[in-house]
Amino acid sequence: MATIVLFNKPFGVQTRFTDAAGRATLADYIPVANVYPCGRLDADSEGLVVLTDDGRLQHRLSDPRHKQAKTYWAQVEGIPDAAAIARLADGLELRDGWTAPAGARVIAPPSLWPRDPPIRFRAAIPTTWLELVLHEGRNRQVRRMTAAVGFPTLRLVRWSLADWDLEGLAPGTWRSLQM
Repeated sequence: MATIVLFNKPFGVQTRFTDAAGRATLADYIPVANVYPCGRLDADSEGLVVLTDDGRLQHRLSDPRHKQAKTYWAQVEGIPDAAAIARLADGLELRDGWTAPAGARVIAPPSLWPRDPPIRFRAAIPTTWLELVLHEGRNRQVRRMTAAVGFPTLRLVRWSLADWDLEGLAPGTWRSLQM
């Protein structure tokens, strides 16, 4: 039976168990032995990290060939128009090639926890929340995509991965499932 841990990673936490620089890691939050993250989430991103002790499951969730859906909520600077949303959805060219088509839409500001530290606030520049559903997992992909269409990401939360989401998980908390 596989152990699966769903963790709501706070801003600033490294998605690994050790860090030579002394930064916060998964070990500071998750006391479960022999589980490993299924992919990474940048330190300056928040949200769902799935960990498991099952190597096959870890591979299926993290290898891009399996095209597992990952839903991100991105707060961007400015108000994207329909053309920008269409470019995100259709795929666009980044330095490392074209992105695959993705789900992309404007959403109402989600009911999330306050971020610590808060994002920068500029009274003269509005922000918009986007939902992006990706089936690939390139390094800093959402941030690079929104920047490529002219709307830099200010806050990024991974809401779901495959069949799991953050519902009911406060930042820094986790729950274990048996499969």
